[in-house]
Amino acid sequence: MVCGKLEIDILNSFWSLTKDNEDRDVSIQDIVDDLSANGIERAYTTIKTVMDRLTVKAILVRYKVGKKFFYKAAMNKEEMALDAVKTVAEQFFDGSCSDMIRFIERNSENILV
Repeated sequence: MVCGKLEIDILNSFWSLTKDNEDRDVSIQDIVDDLSANGIERAYTTIKTVMDRLTVKAILVRYKVGKKFFYKAAMNKEEMALDAVKTVAEQFFDGSCSDMIRFIERNSENILV
């Protein structure tokens, strides 16, 4: 599954916050604060909208404790990375990881400069 830049920023923040405790309850405000600490300023409502979109995509799971909503990841970072690599291989290289790797090697100077 391919995600947009802000979705990836939110997921990286989420995985960072739950690195030492994957059962930690993570709120929207936790993500807003973490992103802000990393120089990414976004409105609470924007983060909520994107986190709800990640819930629809089944990447995050939303649940309620008392009156507050929290989120848990349905996929860890490694699972998401593998899924993204598979998606790119399928979409651009007819499912061939070997062809994709050769492409990356040939174009490495143009990738992530």
